[in-house]
Amino acid sequence: MIIKVLGPGCTSCVTLERVTREAVDTLGLDATVEKVEDYPTIMGYGVMSTPALVVDETVIFSGRVPRAAQVREILARLAS
Repeated sequence: MIIKVLGPGCTSCVTLERVTREAVDTLGLDATVEKVEDYPTIMGYGVMSTPALVVDETVIFSGRVPRAAQVREILARLAS
């Protein structure tokens, strides 16, 4: 599983990256978490509002930071 956190480094983007990494560790997932800050790349995903979470090249959500429990639930569902 390849997980990308899209965003320029704002507070919300940093929070989403932290919460995502914690969820991967908690769930014991075989996943790579990448931070993408390049605007053309972000826009290539069709994302106009950051932060955004991309899993295996599919945008899962954008423009908000969900609760840590929601990120864990999303990743657990996608990993199964």
